[in-house]
Amino acid sequence: MWLILHICLFLSCNYISVAMMASSGTCQLQGHFRLNGMFQDGDLLIGGLFEVQYLKAFPELSFRTVPKLPHCELFYMTSFQQALTMAFAINEINSNPNLLPNITLGYQIYDNCLRLGVAFRGATALVSGTEETISDLNCKGPPPVIGIIGDPGSTHSIAISSVLGLFRLPMISYYATCSCLSDRKKYPSFFRTIPSDAFQVRAMVQILRHFGWTWVGLLCSDDDYGINAGQSFYQDVQEFGGCVAFSEILPNDNNQKEIQRIVGIIQGSTAKVVVVFSTSSYLLPVVDEMVLRNVTGRQWIASEAWATSPVLLAPQFKSVLGGTLGIAIRRGEIQGLGNFLLGLRPDNNSQNNMVRIFWENMFGCNFDTEGRESEKTCSGQEVLSSTNTAYTDVSELRASYNVYKAVYALAHAVHDLMQCEKWRGPFRGNSCADISNLKPWQLVHYLQKVNFTTDFGDRVSFDKNGDALAIYDVLNWQSSSDEAMIVRTVGVVDEGSTTGKVLTLDKDAIYWNYETNKPPRSVCSESCRPGTRRATKKGFPVCCFDCLPCADGEISNTTDATECIACPNDFWSNREKDHCIHKEVQFLSYEDLLGISLTTASLLGSCICVLVIFIFAHYCKTPVVRSNNSELSFLLLFSLKLCFLCVLLFIGQPKLWTCQLRHAVFGISFVLCISCILVKTMVVIAVFKSSRPEGKGAIKWFGAVQQRGTVLALTAFQVVICAVWLSTASPTPHKNSQYIRSIIVYECAIGSVAGFSLLLGYIGLLAAVSFLLAFLARNLPDNFNEAKFITFSMLIFCAVWIAFVPAYVSSPGKYAVAVEIFAILASSFGLLVAIFAPKCYIIILHPERNTKKAIMGRGTQNK
Repeated sequence: MWLILHICLFLSCNYISVAMMASSGTCQLQGHFRLNGMFQDGDLLIGGLFEVQYLKAFPELSFRTVPKLPHCELFYMTSFQQALTMAFAINEINSNPNLLPNITLGYQIYDNCLRLGVAFRGATALVSGTEETISDLNCKGPPPVIGIIGDPGSTHSIAISSVLGLFRLPMISYYATCSCLSDRKKYPSFFRTIPSDAFQVRAMVQILRHFGWTWVGLLCSDDDYGINAGQSFYQDVQEFGGCVAFSEILPNDNNQKEIQRIVGIIQGSTAKVVVVFSTSSYLLPVVDEMVLRNVTGRQWIASEAWATSPVLLAPQFKSVLGGTLGIAIRRGEIQGLGNFLLGLRPDNNSQNNMVRIFWENMFGCNFDTEGRESEKTCSGQEVLSSTNTAYTDVSELRASYNVYKAVYALAHAVHDLMQCEKWRGPFRGNSCADISNLKPWQLVHYLQKVNFTTDFGDRVSFDKNGDALAIYDVLNWQSSSDEAMIVRTVGVVDEGSTTGKVLTLDKDAIYWNYETNKPPRSVCSESCRPGTRRATKKGFPVCCFDCLPCADGEISNTTDATECIACPNDFWSNREKDHCIHKEVQFLSYEDLLGISLTTASLLGSCICVLVIFIFAHYCKTPVVRSNNSELSFLLLFSLKLCFLCVLLFIGQPKLWTCQLRHAVFGISFVLCISCILVKTMVVIAVFKSSRPEGKGAIKWFGAVQQRGTVLALTAFQVVICAVWLSTASPTPHKNSQYIRSIIVYECAIGSVAGFSLLLGYIGLLAAVSFLLAFLARNLPDNFNEAKFITFSMLIFCAVWIAFVPAYVSSPGKYAVAVEIFAILASSFGLLVAIFAPKCYIIILHPERNTKKAIMGRGTQNK
């Protein structure tokens, strides 16, 4: 920041100086920078800043003498190729009649020597020009440069763009990736043809997502690039559901203990994938230590800072780094660039001294050998085609391709500006820009709207923040024939893809440094299969979890489900708990073994009743049948038959009419049955009393009419109870899941508990009265011994129904219905056997005892 303030102060002082010299009509440069560069004149000039040489140290600033000019050393062939690419693009544009016709572009390129101070001096020289004096203070005509291609460093671009942004001078960087440069408020005229670090992180996350790597390690260099990229990566990984197993900062001082500690963490971690945001210089010591310890089996994900590093591609690192996947700047092809590079020749123009420096470094000679006879003299006619350096290698054009796109973007902006139709322009009053008096901010407007496609097929445009479309090559470090490693392109990450597919990979072309030659698994916990859910382990990241089975009645039909879904009411989970199935509907059916058995018993009882009726009808004139009102016997047999047949209403799928009839028919049939037994008991008692002198009038009150009336009256009361019950709260079919949640019990809901209780209570009352009367009459003479059989039958009846209550309440589902049917059948068989078996025994097996004399004889004998 202090440097920016110094520059602003310097420019302010220059402005004051110019104002003071306005009276003389001329202004003069306050200082002259010695900068290495290249120059080509033109109607419009484009500036360029490149990292061609390296300045080891600035001259000492004593502030007592004029500071010495810095002297740059070393020489980067790759960076010089990038500078020549700019010159090539401008020459190609000048030769294109369809782009900027009648306009010749020129360039002024400076070397920043990898130092911010030198870069700022170069930017200042480009903005203010290098003429010693200026006589035209009206500032008409185009600016010294219409835009700057560069600077490649993020730190340099931040500082320079902060100042140039005040004047809205376009600056298009081809290599500055800091996401902070996307801030349009701070850097309003900054553009770039390389994606920012934010896009780089997203590209790497796309690779992790594609292979399902959710458990990764993270290494970052101890600088702004590594720390900022690491923080962004950490956030993006969490958004897609991944976790960082460990995060370490690579030391910048080659601290061996720290390096050994980091390697120990990598070796001990279960994460098989390690993501690195760093340059090769930070990572190299760690890789050396891993080779020493033979730590292999890790899949490396390289950021663009080291994805193409020749240092790490050495054969000794193959066991550790082989199979590395990385992202790199999009590789492009520029037709004719190779020949242009080989056709370069030095000249004596001081503004092209960068070419002379390149020539001396390329051929190990010197143009000025005066006094140094031992040195080789450069002739300028040496053949570049005989060399094999990064300068002549055009097979991997990445940064150079970005330079090429940046130059064309600026040219297209100028071209669009010149195509403006009068009175239809974008500026105030619908005016157009004047190319002869061009203002930088006018060009920024058109640069923001640039949209074209290169000959290589890549679309070039800028978003609202000046960022280019994010497009990266996915690289893979593979084995070569000489045991070294080579870098192969195996895919593309293109966020502007028209197909919507951001990541495209050629999986068959990827080399995996594993025996299986397949991608590794890198997860903290294996995926939870359908039918289970994820339960996070306490104290662990979200990627570490247990897989718990879904509860009964719940399912999960996706992998790694966080919650189980409850099945709808009529559905239940299958055995695997991965989808819902219809609940089993359970009711007592005719197909069940239990239903078949009960149906058989019901029909058997009904048939026995019919058989007894036929026997009694055939022997209706005999004393045994005629005794104690044969009409009541037939009515009793009929009611017992109804009791047996009403069981059939309890079997089968419940329906509205069966639910309404089953209890009504059951209640009325049993009341009719017990009413007949009650009346028969009363008749026995009345007959016994009438046989004594004091009770001769008792039998007249129990004649046939009274007996029938009593039975009908008692039965009618039950009919009334059923009618009221069915009309107010009728039983209905009901699906009950309360007994067993996985089963629907199809049953008849009684509707009204009071009505059902009253029905059963009335039956119980009649049964109790009948049992009491029969019990009191059990010691009557033998000729009236039917009371004993009635007593026994009612004892069976009451015992069955008393036992029925707890059994019915404790029986679930269809078994409750079976218990009720069993009680009906048991009590019906009890009545049938106890009352009619003795009589049938006499009628069929001992007809000699079926006479009035025999019956009366027993009675006399007993007396």
